[in-house]
Amino acid sequence: MKKLFLLAILISLSSTKAFCQTDKDDIKKAINTMFDAMRKGDSTLLKSVFADGMVLQGLDTKADGTIVLMNEKPEGFLKAVGTPHKEVYDERITYGDIKVDGALASVWTPYKFYRGAAFSHCGINFFQLMKTPNGWKIIYIVDTRRKDNCPE
Repeated sequence: MKKLFLLAILISLSSTKAFCQTDKDDIKKAINTMFDAMRKGDSTLLKSVFADGMVLQGLDTKADGTIVLMNEKPEGFLKAVGTPHKEVYDERITYGDIKVDGALASVWTPYKFYRGAAFSHCGINFFQLMKTPNGWKIIYIVDTRRKDNCPE
């Protein structure tokens, strides 16, 4: 009986870990789709990973050194991506910490942003996602922006 109980616990723990890894892979897929859409200039693909009512913000430093919170409209971002432009919007990220609790996920991604081959800025993206019947959707993004001291 003891062996059966221990076996049941081990199976439960391994399936929980596998489930969590599957979620993390699906979360990365949603975020990667966002950046693929930016590189392609495809606002329809981009919108497919946004939840209705998603919030987009950024922290920026003014010339006097004060930090301001910018509230951006997702529609403006979609329009900027979907409007034809010469340069490819290429945001290169690395995945930091991914935390999942049920239908909520948070993801930390250092990034470097390029317009075409030219470096533009860098910082950290912080994503919040929710699991929906149609997969993981981005509900919130806030980022930092700077031109130096870029994360590796």
